[in-house]
Amino acid sequence: MCKEKVTVYYGDGKGKTAAALGYAIQSASQGSSVIIIQFLKGKKEEELGFLRRLEPEVKFFSFARFEKDFTELSEEEQKEESMNIRNGFNFAKKVLVTGECSILILDSFLELLDNQMISEEDLEILMNAKSEDTEMMFTGRRMGSLLQKYAGKVYEIHGE
Repeated sequence: MCKEKVTVYYGDGKGKTAAALGYAIQSASQGSSVIIIQFLKGKKEEELGFLRRLEPEVKFFSFARFEKDFTELSEEEQKEESMNIRNGFNFAKKVLVTGECSILILDSFLELLDNQMISEEDLEILMNAKSEDTEMMFTGRRMGSLLQKYAGKVYEIHGE
């Protein structure tokens, strides 16, 4: 496992997704292929439409069905959205196994771990699917100890 190829942006401050997106654009301009999978933020068509203009160099995926953030959904909607989240996780695994990109960004993935929507075992499976050449980036509010084991670069974002 090449720790230098795993980056984490976490904390309560704003700008984690923006930092990851900036890195994606910069890397794509230098010839890297990037896939971004966004979790828990809802299906925001305007943002998705704009980000899809970056294709084919940067491919953006959201498996959300609802437009609202996960925390704003009813219990029934959260159950349905949880299945969509699992589909996004399985897609991330497939991307790593098949080597579809040189950089995989999992936006708001840390919340999945924090809320036990994805287990630590799932994270280990994901990390073991990663080739030495693939870079991974995670964003979210809190970083658990298991991810620290894999991360080479960790940035804590504070404030607004």
